[in-house]
Amino acid sequence: MCGVLGIVAHEPVNQLLYDGLQMLQHRGQDAAGIVTAEGTMFHMHKGRGMVRDVFRTRNMRELVGNIGIAHVRYPTAGNANCSAEAQPFYVNSPFGIVLAHNGNLTNTEELFKNVCFGDLRHINTRSDSEVLLNVLACELENQVGDRIALTLDDIFTAVSVLHERVRGAYAVVALIAGYGLLAFRDPYGIRPLSLGKRTKNGHTDYVVASESVAFPSLDFEILRDVAPGEAIFISKDGQIFSQQCARQSYLMPCLFEYVYFARPDSVIDGVSVYQARLNMGVTLAEKVKRTMDLQDIDVVMPVPDTSRPSAMELAQHLNKPYREGLIKNRYIGRTFIMPGQSVRKKSVRQKLNPMNYEFCGKKVLLVDDSIVRGTTSREIVDMVREAGAEKVYFASAAPAVLFPNVYGIDMPTREELISYQRNADQVAAEIGADGVVFQDLDDLKGVVSKLNPRIEGFDCSCFDGHYITGDVNEAYLQRLSDNKNSLVSMSVPGLIEHSVSVQANEDSDDD
Repeated sequence: MCGVLGIVAHEPVNQLLYDGLQMLQHRGQDAAGIVTAEGTMFHMHKGRGMVRDVFRTRNMRELVGNIGIAHVRYPTAGNANCSAEAQPFYVNSPFGIVLAHNGNLTNTEELFKNVCFGDLRHINTRSDSEVLLNVLACELENQVGDRIALTLDDIFTAVSVLHERVRGAYAVVALIAGYGLLAFRDPYGIRPLSLGKRTKNGHTDYVVASESVAFPSLDFEILRDVAPGEAIFISKDGQIFSQQCARQSYLMPCLFEYVYFARPDSVIDGVSVYQARLNMGVTLAEKVKRTMDLQDIDVVMPVPDTSRPSAMELAQHLNKPYREGLIKNRYIGRTFIMPGQSVRKKSVRQKLNPMNYEFCGKKVLLVDDSIVRGTTSREIVDMVREAGAEKVYFASAAPAVLFPNVYGIDMPTREELISYQRNADQVAAEIGADGVVFQDLDDLKGVVSKLNPRIEGFDCSCFDGHYITGDVNEAYLQRLSDNKNSLVSMSVPGLIEHSVSVQANEDSDDD
């Protein structure tokens, strides 16, 4: 999962991009990058780490221009420890293009061969985002032919052909040197992308971002979501154009966005994430009533922070006290999106601290957004028991995660999933809880779809094993598992910054 951002304004955008990335930091903490455009010159700075660590005053001063894109990375493909895979990526032909991508392609291997051996382009990393950039560059080149200038029709046709070639989930922002900003979304709308605008000093500025939460802090208002399969082009002088570029499109967003990834103050595809999580608490409470003895619950507590709205609503509907017994250290990263089991496990007790007097002698129902690998849940149950709880139950606002996600969430092997070949009682035994209750999938889908009936379906592949792009089979999943294990064995930890300023249509040099 990553966060992307693009801005076209009538003033320098470097500070806007930085501030917007801070609002999207929850979507990725591995790396960050910003590219601005000044005429046909791109200015880039990117590196490993949090936004606040990657950018210094000297870097910001060099990011000049009134148009730019930015990215925060959470690695799902490629090498998590490779600074070269920080985004945005750059190519110098045909016009000079930089691209940032949220999602995951499912036919990367096929595209890589076609791009390198058919289109005669060079891919320098294992990142599917660099492959996607070169597919876009190739199709733009095919549309232009022998002409010098790029037209709006060329851009939209190139995206249309890209949709035919590419499979998977992708929400993209890209800069085309000398022309403007291009944003587009895959035909299923799996990954979110929103459009906003503001009027300032008589001028209209535009922003595109993974989540609408980035808009208010920049003084932008949300216009709408980018439609599945749609492309939006904003010229360097602020004119906006849009076109549906997919032959067929369906609004089928990732259900896990509403459960976990998105911030509660975001609105995604017309659905308030906060309201969705409140309603998840209601349906989960009904499941608890059906499956547990309510006399065995003294208090309801959230595992902070994502599950708090669901836990509060669940407690109210069960008529049980709600307490905050686990205090979060906000200077520790989100454990789920940290690559590597050992790193996740080590950070749990640094991240959460129990207040013993809230647990001592009580029968506690803990509410979390999901149980994926079980590492965090097991550590939390141990902490709560050590704090004096008589019994510990666990309720998940999401259904059991049974299958790998191939569209941008780091859970690629079934063997890593604690619910794989286990029922709720067996999961409870694995994490040391007295019982586990999972949300029903139909209830979860109903919660979100009721908030926007225009949603045609969901990517809920990690819950039901149905991959909506239609190109994922058992052999694919096995290759994905093998590739991940290979990359883990090859990875070398390190922190290297990469800063470069490039002129369009010329090779770039590292500073």
